[in-house]
Amino acid sequence: AVERVDGWRDTLYAAGAVVPPVRPQAWNARSGYEQGARLATDPTVTAIFCANDQIALGVLRALHEAGRRVPEDVSVVGFDGMPDSEYFLPPLTTVRQDFGELGRRSIDMLLGKIESTGQPTEHMLLSPELVRRASSSRPRA
Repeated sequence: AVERVDGWRDTLYAAGAVVPPVRPQAWNARSGYEQGARLATDPTVTAIFCANDQIALGVLRALHEAGRRVPEDVSVVGFDGMPDSEYFLPPLTTVRQDFGELGRRSIDMLLGKIESTGQPTEHMLLSPELVRRASSSRPRA
């Protein structure tokens, strides 16, 4: 979670964009809905990056109920690339992680640690993939 926020913040800084405050919440659709309802009342909000796809599902519903169009008024991007995200309305732009590869590397690290004598634990970092779908677009002028 910390690395997701750091990556989001670093990307905004690098683009010269305003970095809004992080709004911590539970990682479920209900929390996304509640935060989305709050954000929907602010006309200056044009994009929402969600810590996972479940949160994004709730945000999408809240924006719809508030009459905010996605992506025309607000772009929404999730994280994790859950298989169902392509069936959200609109289909969700998401950052996909290869959880199979993550699991394989984790097991390899664990086995290496068990078999070694004091080898330092390596830091594992996988490059995620941006999957562009209909929930995001270029910023409006």
